[in-house]
Amino acid sequence: MATFVVAHGAWSAGWAWKKMRPLLHRFGHEVFTPSYTGLGERVHLASPDTDLEMHIEDLLGVLDCEDLRDVILVGHSYGGMVATGVADRAAQRIKRLVYLDAFAPRNGQSLFDLGKPDGGKLLRPGEWRIAPNPPPPDTPASDIEWILPRRFPQPVKCFEQKLRLSGAVEALPRTYIYCTRPSPSDSFRQFAQRAKTEPGWQYLEIDSSHNPHITAPGTLARMFDRIATGRWPTPVKASR
Repeated sequence: MATFVVAHGAWSAGWAWKKMRPLLHRFGHEVFTPSYTGLGERVHLASPDTDLEMHIEDLLGVLDCEDLRDVILVGHSYGGMVATGVADRAAQRIKRLVYLDAFAPRNGQSLFDLGKPDGGKLLRPGEWRIAPNPPPPDTPASDIEWILPRRFPQPVKCFEQKLRLSGAVEALPRTYIYCTRPSPSDSFRQFAQRAKTEPGWQYLEIDSSHNPHITAPGTLARMFDRIATGRWPTPVKASR
């Protein structure tokens, strides 16, 4: 049994991993999907001061209070920023770091340094939250009906704040899972290329759009199980 902890994407929260939890449990794994401050069921805590550092602290608190060790830490999309910060500070608790179509920052970089969200238009004076990106075009109508009311604007400081790293994260085993179906703004190909060429990475692909935990949970759960058990998968077709 492995323990997965998910750092979810922007505008999202733990609820978005609802399909994945029973599938991973069925494989015998434990999974934690905490929501960041100011999003999901914690949206009432959002403020102009909500930033990347706060979200890193959210997940560090879960690792500490649940006393989790040998964790497979998954960062999806913006969650790659969060997971990188968490892994750098709590490397002794992390078995493997998995980036799922995610930002993989270096020291001193912010998300805005790496690429702007599709919805990241210039904010007007007094605004402090950025509206959500639209779902990928192949998202089924039933899933859109489920996710849209639960997505909330993201405090802009989460995207502006630069990440400070000690270098500990570089020593961890890292996997990059690249979603190969095209999107209007592919910010993640740059990290896929890094994972293909730099030492210390395992590179995998999934035939899905940006949110396989929603549109291809069966395929993604099998991939996670193979990562956990060391049975590395080859690229696979997406299935629901």
